[in-house]
Amino acid sequence: MCGICGYISKKRITEEQLRIMNDTMYHRGPDDSGVELYQGANDYIIGFAQRRLSILDLSPLGHQPMHSENGRISVVYNGEIYNFLELKKELSDYTFKSNCDTEVIIAAYLKWGIDMVDHIHGMFAIALYDRETDDVYLIRDRIGKKPLFYWVDGKNLVFASELKPIMKCPGFKPEIRKQVLSRFLLQQYIMAPDTVFTDVYKLEAGSYLKFHNGEISKKKYWNIKDVYKKMSADPVRSYEEAKEGLKERLKKSVANRMIADVPLGTFLSGGYDSSLVTAIAQELSDQPVKTFCIGFDVPRFNEAEYAKEIAKHLGTDHTEVYITEREMFDLVSSIPQYYDEPFADNSQIPSMLVSKVAKKDVTVALSGDGGDEFFCGYNIYENVRQAQLLDIPGAIVHGIGQIPVGSGKLLDKMPFRVKVVANNRNPETKTQLVSEGYIKSCHAFISGKEEPDIPMSALDYIATDYNLGINKQPILFPVESLYGVRDFQVRRMLLDMDTYLPEDILVKMDRASMKYSLESRCPIMDTEVMEYSFRIPHKYKFYKGDKKHILKDLAYDYIPKELLERPKTGFGVPMDQWLRGPLKEQLLDYSSTSFLKKQDIFDVDYVSAFINNYVVNGDGGPATGANYSKIAWSFYIFQQWYNYHMT
Repeated sequence: MCGICGYISKKRITEEQLRIMNDTMYHRGPDDSGVELYQGANDYIIGFAQRRLSILDLSPLGHQPMHSENGRISVVYNGEIYNFLELKKELSDYTFKSNCDTEVIIAAYLKWGIDMVDHIHGMFAIALYDRETDDVYLIRDRIGKKPLFYWVDGKNLVFASELKPIMKCPGFKPEIRKQVLSRFLLQQYIMAPDTVFTDVYKLEAGSYLKFHNGEISKKKYWNIKDVYKKMSADPVRSYEEAKEGLKERLKKSVANRMIADVPLGTFLSGGYDSSLVTAIAQELSDQPVKTFCIGFDVPRFNEAEYAKEIAKHLGTDHTEVYITEREMFDLVSSIPQYYDEPFADNSQIPSMLVSKVAKKDVTVALSGDGGDEFFCGYNIYENVRQAQLLDIPGAIVHGIGQIPVGSGKLLDKMPFRVKVVANNRNPETKTQLVSEGYIKSCHAFISGKEEPDIPMSALDYIATDYNLGINKQPILFPVESLYGVRDFQVRRMLLDMDTYLPEDILVKMDRASMKYSLESRCPIMDTEVMEYSFRIPHKYKFYKGDKKHILKDLAYDYIPKELLERPKTGFGVPMDQWLRGPLKEQLLDYSSTSFLKKQDIFDVDYVSAFINNYVVNGDGGPATGANYSKIAWSFYIFQQWYNYHMT
């Protein structure tokens, strides 16, 4: 895992300036760095740079930029190609000089051209220069595990693994993309291809970009909709076959991710996904696998005791560290440095803490990410199932699932069957979900008006804009039309794979782990596992109300059921207490009329009144008594980011 950056430009950007850009990502690759400039056609200069975190072939032979023997191809790359050993056998006509997977990218391109994307499996962000065609390619992995940003400056292009190198590029003048901010306040992340800056974009997951003589073209080489349609057309015929096929592919995936020339371990939270990944890793290892867990001194939220029992059963070398609220709070100030685009999912804080614990002993950690999205694990999937049973139109399903209990006027106007779905939530978690008033407040932060142009109805607005942040136009049945699937649960799962997983979960773990120069690998998001999951009939994933049924059943082959079967809790960061306590003065400063007027982004009167009302009363909008800590936290995180990067 590394960091890359570079440019294709006629403007004069020196090698030293590119080095400065590159070194803003020192944390992504503290072991080595490389910076090179190449003369392209039509007066273009190509600059490639990389910060290296050495995982495979720790020798200088793994240095980047890396070149083909004939000098035609140059590559910088962030990630891991997990099938690189298989590809080396297939590419036997190429003379390899290293044991590094980077060289396999070069050999694969020389054999297949850009169609190599159909052959390489892993997590990757690649920049490749082909001198023969004078093409520069930017390539991102199928599910979006590795980030890749780019700035289009007229006929010039600058790219990087993070925004910091782009912000340091000579000539870059940051301009906030205001139109994404209401969605950020609502979703807590910014959806690709947009970023917080005008003319700066994220390359979408499963895509590549080609730059040729000032012209940019993009292609989606792997997308959820098409792959699901193809694979689901050939379903596995029996439960036994599905379980055995999934087990076989997970074992291969874990084995490939255990290939490393540095110490390796797993995150073990005690949940099904991380426990299954750890169990398979331990089965494949001839020595105790190092496992890591953080605990909290709040009994009803603490899962560390369960993780300890599972580690004991599996025989792992377990490390457990209890975290105080003070330790979590102390990380708040570092968020904008490492999350250099506004990102307000507060579970980033415990993610950073467990990464810090793991880094003391390992350089690579396996995680269980992806299990919920691909195998039907989230509570929201129960809501949409109830909606389908009650024959509620698909356009409002997501909105229904997001209405909080007792949401006042909006819910009172809904039919009885809608109320049933709205109240179908886990009473243990007491989750504060999204109401119409919340939607309006997010809009009003920018416009000052609580009446956005809501298409059709408030719930349709939620379904189109909240659920599909990528949509610019209202769509009557957005999820069904996008995926062509009638089953509400499957639609929502596919949507989460397209949006929430790459834009929230994977961003969270990439930045949290990279803060400590730790590589996080996700076996459940292996290409073969993901595609095979689409062949598994949905009834094996959601069986008689049992979410992730087949994945749980597989875990029981390794771990006693009584160690795993319990309500999922998780520990929530006390945002409300912090924002109305130790962060209160800072939040009030960020929402003061003088700061807001100078900033010229938010509606001064509305935001100032909203935050003052929130700090005093705990609410901020028309739904009196509602907890508006989520929008206040998103606003705080944006302002913290703005204060760090823009002032």
